[in-house]
Amino acid sequence: MKTLISLFLLSALATPASAKPFRYAEDRAPAIAHPAYATTMAEVRLNELIFEGLFTDADDLSSDPCLALSAELAPDKKSVTIQLRPSVSWHDGKEFSSADVVFTISAMKAQASGSPEAARVKFIKSAQALGPLKLLLTFHKPEYAPEDKLHFKILPAHAFESTTLSRADNFRNRPIGTGPWKLQSFNDDNSITLQRFDDYWSRSSLESVTMREVADRSYQSKLLMYESLDGLVRVLPRDLAPLKADRNIDLYPYQTNSWWYIGFNQSNSHLGQQEVRRAIGHLVDVPALLSPVGTGDLISGPYVPSSPYYNHDVKPPKLDPQEAASLLGSVGYTKTDAGWSKDGEPLTLRIVTLKNLETAQDVILNLRSQLERQGIKVETKFLTRPEWKDRVWAQRDFDLVLSTWTFDRNEDIYQQFHSKGSRNFGNFANEDVDRLLDQARNATDPQEKKLALREAHARIAEDAPMVFLWTPDSYAAMSRKVKGVLVHPFSFFTFAREWSLR
Repeated sequence: MKTLISLFLLSALATPASAKPFRYAEDRAPAIAHPAYATTMAEVRLNELIFEGLFTDADDLSSDPCLALSAELAPDKKSVTIQLRPSVSWHDGKEFSSADVVFTISAMKAQASGSPEAARVKFIKSAQALGPLKLLLTFHKPEYAPEDKLHFKILPAHAFESTTLSRADNFRNRPIGTGPWKLQSFNDDNSITLQRFDDYWSRSSLESVTMREVADRSYQSKLLMYESLDGLVRVLPRDLAPLKADRNIDLYPYQTNSWWYIGFNQSNSHLGQQEVRRAIGHLVDVPALLSPVGTGDLISGPYVPSSPYYNHDVKPPKLDPQEAASLLGSVGYTKTDAGWSKDGEPLTLRIVTLKNLETAQDVILNLRSQLERQGIKVETKFLTRPEWKDRVWAQRDFDLVLSTWTFDRNEDIYQQFHSKGSRNFGNFANEDVDRLLDQARNATDPQEKKLALREAHARIAEDAPMVFLWTPDSYAAMSRKVKGVLVHPFSFFTFAREWSLR
């Protein structure tokens, strides 16, 4: 028998049965639908429903043609000729053509556009239309598998006045794609409604899709159990047991290409010393941080263990207060009952994290307790996303950050760890790492790239710009009414056109 709360949830959130929407939840609704300015995973997931790239992932995560029909790589691997798929329409009825691909590459590369996705097209030297459905891409250096880099979403040239894009363009809430679903409305309750695109070049079974904003993830699980949602992107560890016990729900484990870390700001006089960073790594009990919030694989560097670039010879640092004391003592720190200090200055660190980062509050409070027991004073601060952008990215006003990185199939860590990287907010600089990352970027042989990045992993771990924590085990949850489900580990909805709702 339904409880009063279930009746309330159904009346508040259910939609007419005839519409048959697939309903899923996000902690925070996407602010925009614009592939050139996607900054959150919620926006990436929305883009997967609306837009497409030249290539996409097959179920084994190899690259399959999407808007491309075929590709012929030149013998010198410095260019590729692409035949585009015919009879593809934009959501407004205009025909898709090679001009749209040329426009997208130019617009994303334009410095004035300020696209955070610009690095995805940087490897392309030029794009030339050879006909309405034929395209020549020329590269700065040989590319042995360019299709793996051609997954970025294509924009409609006719929707923009110039190749200088802006996040404030009307396009942000009136997107036009070629994907299986087209945006119908951003709604007053922060939900988003999409309808199936009937002129889609392939097939899609879901008639409509509704994204609902539900900030509390445990509440999301209740909505799924009370049949007011059809799918959850990621289930909290504490909610796995009740969902697993519900005969109307299926759980789908999937690998993510993301990992947690504690990042050091090396402009801090303490943390600019490698010995101090390494010592902190030996004062953190990583399994004890992880076990209360979930399960996962501990890591020693900037890749997940399933990556070809992960260096399995490098082991994660273990809790070792004696080694930490030796390292701190070697650079002039002493420990008293009051804690660690140097020249009379206490070792006090400010650690920040995002307010809405899943389980971060539990982790950061545990971390503070661990470090304070070992004699390091810690101040914690939870930031909103605008505060994070200002304090961490702009002002660099922090000592430690607790956060995550999420990567696509290319696992490009250049921006995070190269001294010139745009996301290197910890001011990390290591000549050997720079050399190895440059070598990997310029490599034409996959084996050469793999060896360079495995060595970069080792050098990064040694210099310790971060305490690398874990890659989490992830589970999606779906109503059993949803059939044909295959979950993509990075973009989630890549295979959604194969899903159906009974």
